[in-house]
Amino acid sequence: MSRLSSFVWSIADQLRGPYQQHEYGSVILPMTILRRLDAILEPHRKQIAELIAGVDSDLRKDSLVRRATGLRFHNTSKFTLETLLLDPDDLEANLTRYVNSFSSAIDVFDRFRFNEIIADLAEKNRLFTVVERFAKVDLHPDVMSNSDMGDLFEDLIRRFAEASNATAGDHFTPRDAVRLVVDLMFAEDDDALGARGVVRTVYDPTAGTGGMLSLTEEHLRAQNPDARLTLYGQEINPQSYAICKSDLLAKGQDPDNIKLGDTLADDKFPGRTFDYCLSNPPYGVDWKAAEKVVKEEHKLRFTRRFGPGLPGVGDGQMLFLLHLASKMRPRGEGGGLVGVVMNGSPLFSGGAGSGQSEIRRWLLEMDMVKAIVALPNDMFYNTGISTYVWVLDNNKAAERTGRVQLIDGSGRYTKMRKSLGSKRVEISHDDRAAILADYDAFEESGTSKVFDNEDFGYWTITIERPLRLNFACTAERIEAARTDPKLKTVDRERLAGVLATFGEELYRNQEAFTADLGKHLGSQGVILSAPQRKALWTALGERDETADEIRDPKGGIEPDTKLRDTENIPFGWNGTPKTAEADGAARAVIDAYFDAEVHPHVPDAWVDRSKTRVGYEIPFTRHFYTYTPPRPLEEIDADLNKVVAEIMDLLREVEQ
Repeated sequence: MSRLSSFVWSIADQLRGPYQQHEYGSVILPMTILRRLDAILEPHRKQIAELIAGVDSDLRKDSLVRRATGLRFHNTSKFTLETLLLDPDDLEANLTRYVNSFSSAIDVFDRFRFNEIIADLAEKNRLFTVVERFAKVDLHPDVMSNSDMGDLFEDLIRRFAEASNATAGDHFTPRDAVRLVVDLMFAEDDDALGARGVVRTVYDPTAGTGGMLSLTEEHLRAQNPDARLTLYGQEINPQSYAICKSDLLAKGQDPDNIKLGDTLADDKFPGRTFDYCLSNPPYGVDWKAAEKVVKEEHKLRFTRRFGPGLPGVGDGQMLFLLHLASKMRPRGEGGGLVGVVMNGSPLFSGGAGSGQSEIRRWLLEMDMVKAIVALPNDMFYNTGISTYVWVLDNNKAAERTGRVQLIDGSGRYTKMRKSLGSKRVEISHDDRAAILADYDAFEESGTSKVFDNEDFGYWTITIERPLRLNFACTAERIEAARTDPKLKTVDRERLAGVLATFGEELYRNQEAFTADLGKHLGSQGVILSAPQRKALWTALGERDETADEIRDPKGGIEPDTKLRDTENIPFGWNGTPKTAEADGAARAVIDAYFDAEVHPHVPDAWVDRSKTRVGYEIPFTRHFYTYTPPRPLEEIDADLNKVVAEIMDLLREVEQ
């Protein structure tokens, strides 16, 4: 495989000079697709020519070819890549005619603007050489399986990305990661793996070049050759879409099941649900282009995809998570499964009440989260960050109902002999088997933890403390009042003059101070509105822990915003019942927590119940953290003394 990829990529040597490195992929990728389709058609050309002779309707041609050969495409020209080389003088025209003679299902070359590429190659005197080299590559399915073809595209795209400084991860997920996702999804679906003639559908809303779809089909057919699997996908990148569509055409899949477009802004499969959904959505990519549609759907609440909540506009991962959840086959129809690869942000980003937290809350309270698996670092070609596989299931087995399994697979990896970009490790067959063993066992171990859904819930309560101020009309405080923008409509100089006659007596009671202040202002005819009076005594006040509490106009205690704090209380704190409700039993838990953990330390504090929020987070790393005690001080001192002694010996040698 690697040797073939290197040979195909070596054709880029023929482009050196007239083409820049970042342009190589625009030639090599469509030519690879063309060679694959050319090889698939080769054994059937004579039969296809006879079948479609005299037939005018394209639909009729497609039907005849499919019924006779199983192929979902054909080509009406007499050419092959090899025969094109027999007429080098007309190669440009004949190759263009050949490409344009594919049936309408093949729109992939339009996405690469291949006619322009052919003309450009001819103009730069590279067309014959490139076609000649590709004609020598045997990409027939008997020689190059669909899985191997996917690996070839993966490697070519990686090389192209490295040459052009592009992000390879935008196009595909490493095959070892995909195989793990697929194994996790099929682990408990015995019917799909064993039943005769079973029918299953698979969907990827970020299909890329189709790697996830291809490996899902490969896995199921290896287990059950009689299974019927229909693949669906949507992809935003035109070239990735072209590769994906051509790959599925080669497999005999319906090309209309692969759509081009932005999944968040324009779902091409509205109302459709699927047995299996897989995805590796882009990390840290904003969703501004889809913002209008997303927010409109959010307003419709739980009747549409994004009802539970919206993440920050800077990262759309959790929107794809919601989209995938909406695509799961309903429980009444057998249920659906989701396998999605994301970074660590969806586990914990956003506090209680935020869009991210509300999405987690909805998924957990709906009991959809089945398992989350931590992958090794350095798994992907373009990033070394931590990544996780989320497995969603809306029809859990009885023993998993109401529970979530966390699996630490970060240590299950094999180092690669040669790094590929940022990818330095891979999940081998044995590594994958170890992770699946944890998953199947569904037991507590060093690498597996099982939790109730509610274990991830908490309340965020707001702790207030009273505002305490002393008051005085010192020169500094008068100046603060004189320049206060809230008093800009007042005759400031006159106000300052009145305050200067007040004296510098220190008040620790707001009521006493405002009473005297009112007398001084009234005697001088200075009239202030209620907001202006508050702005004035606030400017003349300074925080003082020994002062009396400030009261609001209704007699309540004014909170000090600078002393405001929050506390997170986990559901089930101190053995109390686990509940997400913010009243009733939950109120009693909050009161008990406050009395035990807060009030003894700050007796004048209270809980502002209007600000209590429910939150959910999944602190994955914390649950697998193993404490490592620091080295004994004596051992550290001994090492330091040893180093100091070595340095002193070196200094003595220099002095001599």
